Parts: sequence; structure tokens; C-alpha cells
Amino acid sequence: LSRVIYMNQYACAITGHRPTRFCFGYNEEDPLCQKLKECLLEQFRILHDEKFVRTFFVGGALGVDMWAGEQLLTLRAQTGYEDIKIVVVVPFIARRQRQMCIRDRSRHRLKKLIQNANDSIVISHSADVSSYKKRNYYMVDHAEYLIGVFDNQKKLRSGTAQTVNYALHQGKVITLIHPDTMEITAPAP
Repeated sequence: LSRVIYMNQYACAITGHRPTRFCFGYNEEDPLCQKLKECLLEQFRILHDEKFVRTFFVGGALGVDMWAGEQLLTLRAQTGYEDIKIVVVVPFIARRQRQMCIRDRSRHRLKKLIQNANDSIVISHSADVSSYKKRNYYMVDHAEYLIGVFDNQKKLRSGTAQTVNYALHQGKVITLIHPDTMEITAPAP
């Protein structure tokens, strides 16, 4: 468990759904998935260039977490963005026999993301459902900004909805990217 303390100022947490919640599913070659990745990259640039955000917290799950982490690695490799810090926050360390449907390729992507991140944080030693909520709240509590890939109209019960609502109640600056249209909105706290 890392003991590095990140200041609330100049940090952003990222939340969003897993691939099954998107119309393109696991097809990352789909134009809509490509557009989502480009949209995330552009929001990261804006936060870096205009809001001086340097630390980004990602959750490490398949879908938005992974795509955001990979886009941040791409951005950090570009001139002028070398100061970006990527922190992967995982709810727990999954034991090999416990891993739920995590394919080797996905496990490899997470490992690569963690290896290339500036830090990784494990929230809990026990693999239980509450660890996901603790992970999400940790990221929000350590950030001033939140980017959520989320359809606020559907009122779906999900970790993403829970995280966005928690950030609203905490007065964080939120940018929502609609998962179907890529429309960007900023709900008022």
C-alpha cells in the first residue's frame, strides 16, 4: 500500500462504466469507442492546460478506467505533458483463483498500466463489494475534479452513478461525457 499523500488541489478522478454498458461493448475499434477515447484525451488536455491538473486517479477496471489510463499514458508521452502523474487505485488485489472473468489480455493491460503509472494504491486486503465503493470515494476525496462517462438521465444504479452523486455532494467540479453522444456537460453542485 502506497503512503504517498496527494493534495486535493490539482487532481482529477475518472469514473465510468465497463464495456458491457456501451453499445459497442468490447469492440474498441468501433468509431464511437474511438471518439470516446479522443474525448477523454481532450478533457485531460483541458484540465492540464487550463486548470493545472497534474494528478489523475484511475480505477483500473475494464472500460473507462482502462481507456482513461491508457489515454493519460499517451498524453504524458507528449511534449509539455511529462509532469502528469497517473495513480491507479484498485479496490483489492485479486487472487488468481478469485478473478472473475478477467481475461489474460485484460490482466496484461492492467499490469502494464500499473507498471507505467507513477503510483498504485490498493484500498483493501479483502475482496468484497464494499471495496469498490471505498475505491471510488477515495479517488473523489483526493481530487478537486471528476470526469465521468455517464448518462445522468438514465438514473442507473451503478458504481459510476454513486461516484458522480458523491462528487456532487462533495462540491467537486464535474465534467460528464455522455456515453452515447459524447456530449459534454458540467452539472452544478
